Amino acid sequence: MVIVKLECALFPLLTWWAGLRLLHTSITVKDMDESIRFYTEKLGLTLLARREIKQNNAEIAFLGAPNTDHRIELTWWRGKTDYSEGDQLDHIAFGVEDLDQTVRRMKELGVEIAKEPYTLGSSRIAFIKDPNGIWLELIEQKQ
Repeated sequence: MVIVKLECALFPLLTWWAGLRLLHTSITVKDMDESIRFYTEKLGLTLLARREIKQNNAEIAFLGAPNTDHRIELTWWRGKTDYSEGDQLDHIAFGVEDLDQTVRRMKELGVEIAKEPYTLGSSRIAFIKDPNGIWLELIEQKQ
């Protein structure tokens, strides 16, 4: 029997990454009602939830398809008037098991923390930035 011992500088990162789950992709929209109609009537997605996020001065809606758990989040920012084509991707969300540990690890790796952990409903949330400035949401959902 041959036993192979894997030694790699990335192994701790790969171990952490194994617990990461892609949850949703957020798109900034100009008109929430028109966008919901497009995604439901033209693409056949189902409206799953719609709610105000008062602390962010925004409204969000989640849409889903029957063959995946991945969601599309539509985000309408109140007061936003400058829309440039290509700027609509707001963020991509990942589920993590331990938000504090994940944020610590990201800091160790030199990743920019855009928003420190906070509680929203039954979830704890933080945001990091990729090298292009795209926000990545980290969500720890209470079991």
